[in-house]
Amino acid sequence: MKHKIEYLKLDKLTGYAANSRTHSDEQIDQIAASITEFGFTNPILIDENSIIIAGHGRLEAAKRLDLDEAPCLRLSHLTEAQKKAYIIADNKLALNAGWDDDLLKQEISALEDLDFDIALLGFDSVELAKMFDEIEEPEIKEEKYNEVFNIIIDCKDEEEQERVFNRLDAEGYKCRVQSL
Repeated sequence: MKHKIEYLKLDKLTGYAANSRTHSDEQIDQIAASITEFGFTNPILIDENSIIIAGHGRLEAAKRLDLDEAPCLRLSHLTEAQKKAYIIADNKLALNAGWDDDLLKQEISALEDLDFDIALLGFDSVELAKMFDEIEEPEIKEEKYNEVFNIIIDCKDEEEQERVFNRLDAEGYKCRVQSL
């Protein structure tokens, strides 16, 4: 099945009401910066009624950039169940990916050598510092502690709790009362 990119006015697009993915203001700014730098390279996925399946963040970024329209890909072949599933899968599957840390570090270094603004990559300064070993992990010191052993006694009521406490306390046990 071939899909065709359509350019639609932003006000013609509707967000999916039950979209469980969230976007912070900072992330919307990152998406907007990416669109500014690279262009709108990833279309918004919509259904036959122009309801967004994937691309809620891209729509918000486009609004922030005062764009009139955005590239969209209409997925009218999906059933209602497939749309609901894809809305979740599109986000979760991307999160399941990992990084080849050595190659990532090489690529970011190469971009720095080319005077490219690596802030556009989406990594924050702490992540970059850790990546390039500029942050030392704190040394974990072995601390001595006293082991404490507890017994929990379930009592049928407050009176029984008081009797058990008084008896154990009288026998020299360190006790405390706790009600749950």
